[in-house]
Amino acid sequence: MNPSRISKRIVADRLKWIESMLANINALPLKTYKDFISDKRNIWSAESCLRRCLEALMDLGRHILAKGFAQGVTEYKEISSGLLKAGLLSEVDAVKLRILAGYRNRMVHFYHEISHRELYEICCTEISDINYLVDVLKKWIKNHPDLIDETL
Repeated sequence: MNPSRISKRIVADRLKWIESMLANINALPLKTYKDFISDKRNIWSAESCLRRCLEALMDLGRHILAKGFAQGVTEYKEISSGLLKAGLLSEVDAVKLRILAGYRNRMVHFYHEISHRELYEICCTEISDINYLVDVLKKWIKNHPDLIDETL
């Protein structure tokens, strides 16, 4: 596998998806736990939006690694170490992304272990990590226009 160019279309699509899912989470009644659980649809919406957001973030990282660095990864947790080796993430940021990847895997495979309270707390306090990592990736992309395929 040889490096090629990172698709601006795929990057834009994944970023739009992440932003949309985060907007949906932020639109939920998160002021209090009681507000959050007052309608069960809030719980299912939060779970779905968070999982999809994390999957889009991982897919973005995987695309950057595959196209920009000719590095294929099969596991979401491998994305953070690949982006660290490629110089996109610091050690601290790679740890954050690895934790998010692990949480996504937990949401998919151990969904029955995630309480409504835990989901609420994550939506209230941990979303900033996703925003931060998205900003890091956007900045890297902006600073490396030579690696981006501009064709849409």
